[in-house]
Amino acid sequence: MDISSLRAQFPALDQQIGDYPLVYLDTAATSQKPRQVLDAMTQFLATDNANVHRAAHTLSARATASYEAVRAKVQAFIRASRREEVIFTHGTTEAINLVAHGLTAQFGPGDIILVDSAAHHANLVPWQELAKRSGARVVPIPLSADLRLDEAAFDGLLTENVKLVALSHISNVLGTVNDVKRLCAKARAKGALTLVDGAQAVAHRQVDVADIECDFYVFSGHKMYGPDGVGILFGRYDVLDTLTPLLTGGEMIKSVSFDGSSFGELPNRLEAGTPPIVSVIGLGAAIDFLNAIDRDALKQHEEELMRCLTQGLAAIPAVKLYGSAGDTRLPPENSGAVAFNLADEHHQDVGILLDKYGIAVRCGHHCAMPLMALIGIKGCCRASIGLYTSKDDIDRFVAALKDCAELLGLDD
Repeated sequence: MDISSLRAQFPALDQQIGDYPLVYLDTAATSQKPRQVLDAMTQFLATDNANVHRAAHTLSARATASYEAVRAKVQAFIRASRREEVIFTHGTTEAINLVAHGLTAQFGPGDIILVDSAAHHANLVPWQELAKRSGARVVPIPLSADLRLDEAAFDGLLTENVKLVALSHISNVLGTVNDVKRLCAKARAKGALTLVDGAQAVAHRQVDVADIECDFYVFSGHKMYGPDGVGILFGRYDVLDTLTPLLTGGEMIKSVSFDGSSFGELPNRLEAGTPPIVSVIGLGAAIDFLNAIDRDALKQHEEELMRCLTQGLAAIPAVKLYGSAGDTRLPPENSGAVAFNLADEHHQDVGILLDKYGIAVRCGHHCAMPLMALIGIKGCCRASIGLYTSKDDIDRFVAALKDCAELLGLDD
């Protein structure tokens, strides 16, 4: 991997924070954008800016062609079988809410929704709301001692009453990876639907929804070097076609009168209103960018960075590592992020100190308050990497954290 050439494509990385060059270790929250994504969006706005579908004029025709071309790119990128299985949303959160709302009529008292205990709030709260509406019940899937999904406990919970299983592909806090293919197969054998939150996965590994055999897979553009305001809901066609639309109005209809309305076909039926057209164009450029990279080489590069990151943190006596990273024998399937605290110092204070060195990390509960409660903490710091992260970034971060520990009198 030629990291210098890759980094040069990300203008946001070429800046100073105070007296220090930026070290961006917050990619799990949002990734930086390469020039070709920025240029694609600017070019569209400058020459093709128009609403998509229906209009007869040239700009709209060009906009529609570009918009629908991105749907085909997404289909190929995640290996969906049909273009109609790709629904544009405004992000992962909207995608999950769209599914949870759309399934409401299919749930009732006695039905169970199993949710990964390390799930992001976006993959928990919508199911809680579905349970309130339908009388179903949300049950957490326990975690093992190293904070991985407890598969034995999962097997015990997976009864005929389970109607849906909601999983994280990769934990946004800990970087732990679930074997979603195996878990989905077990759920399918019991007749349960499956939804996989892939927001943290698509930038770090190739996703094949046909191989996973999930019913739904969701992710966001802004975590895969694309713009914010756009996400993807993949749904297996026969299941996706049963969803009651969350939003109604323009674009998604077949006919409308004051006596009633009928809805159109997929994918339009689930894309009411003007879509995030410019962000969709940027997402297409991000897919082109990722497709041009050797993904196997990228995976090896990121695995090595994660080893260096974990070992560097573990060498600081005051650092507390969470999850499987705590044993310093980081399995290669862990990806993207490491969660830590510096002794008993407040995570926000540590983040502010690191920012003085130009180091950007995330601090808080990371939209995973149930996971924080399981660990027994209010929050933590998280360092997360991207394809532009260098070994020098890791070294500077570890050195800065050592300095912070010394400033706080924690170096003994």
